[in-house]
Amino acid sequence: MRELRWRLIRQTLRQINLLVLDVDGVLTDGGLWFNADGELTKRFDVRDGLGIRLLQQEGLEVVFLSGGQGGATQVRADQLGIRHCLVGIKDKPAALIALQKELERPQSETAFLGDDLNDLAVRPVVKLLLAPNDACGPVRRGANAVLSRSGGHGAVRELAERILRAKGRWQQLSEQGWRDRND
Repeated sequence: MRELRWRLIRQTLRQINLLVLDVDGVLTDGGLWFNADGELTKRFDVRDGLGIRLLQQEGLEVVFLSGGQGGATQVRADQLGIRHCLVGIKDKPAALIALQKELERPQSETAFLGDDLNDLAVRPVVKLLLAPNDACGPVRRGANAVLSRSGGHGAVRELAERILRAKGRWQQLSEQGWRDRND
């Protein structure tokens, strides 16, 4: 059933030029770690980072959109060359609409990967709402498709590969490899 859904949206994936990612529960496993000084630290998957870089190389705009605070999220965005890292966002749909206008990217070219109820709210303003395997039930049910990987454990990389396959770019990358650094 899951693969059938992905086959049905393959044509739509081909048209995606703006990929918006929630952070906590998507780029991370959702855990919040605090050091002895009370500073928040987060764990990011390096394979997700390479997936993002591959998408950027193909001309996709990748954006972080999070209700959480900056800190580690902004550092990760800077490492990956993410031009738009929107943090502390209370109204994700409104922020996403403003971003689409600023970037001149229509809803029909926008996909969002999210895992929790505040991500479900963006459904009306994107073409595809996608979810990691461990997203909450309402998001999994409301998503166009659910990934097999969990947040913080390769979900973004899996989506990147699916987008690149749909755009006809994955075969060459998988045969010739990547010649830049892996962030």
